[in-house]
Amino acid sequence: EVQLQASGGGLVQAGGSLRLSCAASGFTFDDYAIGWFRQAPGKEREGVSCISSKAGSERYADFVKGRFTISRDTAKNTVYLEMNSLEPEDTAVYYCVTGPTFGYYRGSFVYGNNDAWGQGTQVTVSS
Repeated sequence: EVQLQASGGGLVQAGGSLRLSCAASGFTFDDYAIGWFRQAPGKEREGVSCISSKAGSERYADFVKGRFTISRDTAKNTVYLEMNSLEPEDTAVYYCVTGPTFGYYRGSFVYGNNDAWGQGTQVTVSS
């Protein structure tokens, strides 16, 4: 069974930084792309970033480019999201996701019913 355990969220002031982690188990970590979505109250879930299965490429939503960095550690089966220059608009629950469908395709983050999601970690940025 695929399991994703996200952590690292918290409360931070605008301009601050956080690092999210997502520990994966139950599958061969390098088989799939892995990444992050987020969902703010009253808003739809949106793709934030993903990294390819062999860490060959990274993709970012326009609203985090230059501020967030994704990375993966195969030895630890963990994906990270380093978030800098945080803004109140970044406040959301952040979910890690992986699976055979998840990825970045023609300018959009895509996922399917066979993909696995973590439980989410809350990020709150105060102004």
